Amino acid sequence: MSRASVPVTVRTATPAQAVRRKVCVDSPEATLRVLVVGQGYVGLPVAVRAAEAGHVVSGYDSDRSRTASLARGCSPIGDVSSVILGQLLQQGRYLPVLHADDVGAFDVAVIAVPTPLADGVPDLSHLVDAGRLVGRRLRPGNLVVLESTSYPGTTRTVLGRCLEEASGLRMGEDFCLGFSPERIDPGNPLWTLRSTPKIVSGVDSRSLERTAEFYSGLVDVIVPVARCEEAELAKIVENTFRAVNIALVNELAQVCRDTGLDLLRALDAASTKPFGYMRFDPGPGVGGHCLPIDPVYLSWWAARERGHGSRMIDLACDINAARPSQVAGLIAERLDHGESGGEVLLLGLAYKPGSNDLRQSPAVEVARLLSERGTRVSVADPHLRSDDLGLRLPGVRLVEANREALEKASLVVVLTDHDEFDYDLIVEASSAVLDCRGRLAGVGSARIEQL
Repeated sequence: MSRASVPVTVRTATPAQAVRRKVCVDSPEATLRVLVVGQGYVGLPVAVRAAEAGHVVSGYDSDRSRTASLARGCSPIGDVSSVILGQLLQQGRYLPVLHADDVGAFDVAVIAVPTPLADGVPDLSHLVDAGRLVGRRLRPGNLVVLESTSYPGTTRTVLGRCLEEASGLRMGEDFCLGFSPERIDPGNPLWTLRSTPKIVSGVDSRSLERTAEFYSGLVDVIVPVARCEEAELAKIVENTFRAVNIALVNELAQVCRDTGLDLLRALDAASTKPFGYMRFDPGPGVGGHCLPIDPVYLSWWAARERGHGSRMIDLACDINAARPSQVAGLIAERLDHGESGGEVLLLGLAYKPGSNDLRQSPAVEVARLLSERGTRVSVADPHLRSDDLGLRLPGVRLVEANREALEKASLVVVLTDHDEFDYDLIVEASSAVLDCRGRLAGVGSARIEQL
């Protein structure tokens, strides 16, 4: 394969910080055959970006409905345009694949599959299955990259061994193996896959070089890390940092409720400090694939390596996990102590604003707990359809947040503060509002209560 040397912006991670510098990275002129295993919130953006960069991409996913949707050019996630997806399909740059037998040869394979928890323990079954699928098609000279989040050592000891067993090849000798953790923030128009600095690592120097070379053609800035284990740790540290600080303000919210202090005013004041402070706000809990799960991976790994986990992480997880129940209890108190006579309108069901992502959403848990208590529950979320509720929340109606729905509700609860909501109308038409996101802070009405 011929190569032309071109300048690429790279950040090389040092023990203290990432330092920006210019290096020359070999840019392949030939098109690569790229396989992306998993076409969800992580894998689909990678597949589409690789296709946009000029590669021929196969996107494998065992979910029949998702694959069928992709084949029609209909993107199931907001971060990938259906228009662009359709264009790539027409150009033959992207092909969704449902059956493992239809997965062909590749030059680069990217694995982006779920790594959930099962009874509080990391469940790597999807990763193992993906490793076997890729391993059976692995050829000398191929590059395999893991993007799924997991504990330190997963790339080398779990995926690497799986690939070796399935292929009969040796990692670092016959094929290259890297880790490049996803940093997808669904619904964020500023920090996209392309603009967010991308950590890259490898099981050896050649694997790191190949991984950096591949991603330098997809993103603006890469951050090389010498060993996969440090890169894996970096990923879960990022999200554990957030989870711990969110737990702190969630607990402070309870303290301030008991003592009559206004936490949001205190946070506003603290935020004026120009150094040594980063603001986090309380809410109904944490959601998505990262914050409820990644810290557990880190504490579990620490316990396995040294006999006990992290007390701070475990406590933070407990605080955040209890938050939806606390919110549901507070709502029930406001609805005449949980009697079924009151009706509540929940605003926002996704775990974050501007998204339709329901994964681990605390708002879903609040709705479920209220419904189980016998409370009549309606939900308004401009990013969802009735089909999105499905079996997840039987008996819960999806409505519009219009004047009629607001006036009908005994209590309106802001769980996810989508920008599409008319907050002036909410204040005007609602008889009582519980604001779990601080969106209405400072309104000064007795009808509006902050969480």
